[in-house]
Amino acid sequence: MGKIFRFHTDVDTDQIIASQYLLYPTIDEMKKYAFESLDPEFSSKVAEGDFVVACENFGCGSSREQAPAVLKALGVKAVIAKSFARIFYRNAINIGLPVIVCKDLYDNVADQDDMILNMEEGTIETNGKTYICTKLPAKMQSILDQGGLIASLNKED
Repeated sequence: MGKIFRFHTDVDTDQIIASQYLLYPTIDEMKKYAFESLDPEFSSKVAEGDFVVACENFGCGSSREQAPAVLKALGVKAVIAKSFARIFYRNAINIGLPVIVCKDLYDNVADQDDMILNMEEGTIETNGKTYICTKLPAKMQSILDQGGLIASLNKED
């Protein structure tokens, strides 16, 4: 179980991690600035196993890989949205951050609600209701379980 951090439509990668922080040499140094323009206290409030829930077109803008990487480094278990920008979706899978499409969740939750995600079943439980979401194909789940595409490829013989 984790807490929900709820964000609006069209959250772009510059709002996830602003370009001036890309100069830092590591993701660990960048992560404390995640969502700084939207919620300056996000990095101090989010805990291992929490969730980012957004409306439509999450991760639009530039293709910076650091956007999903800082969320993963902060312990975000998954990002759930009505839709994603394709490049963010791909970058998230590449680094092992689950990105789940759920059309009905956003309109029925608030910031800091508790939530349980069952990726194998493709369900989310919160506020006494169960929502159907993307059930990832077995191969994609395997990639995520191994820490992302690069880690998965490095483990293959």
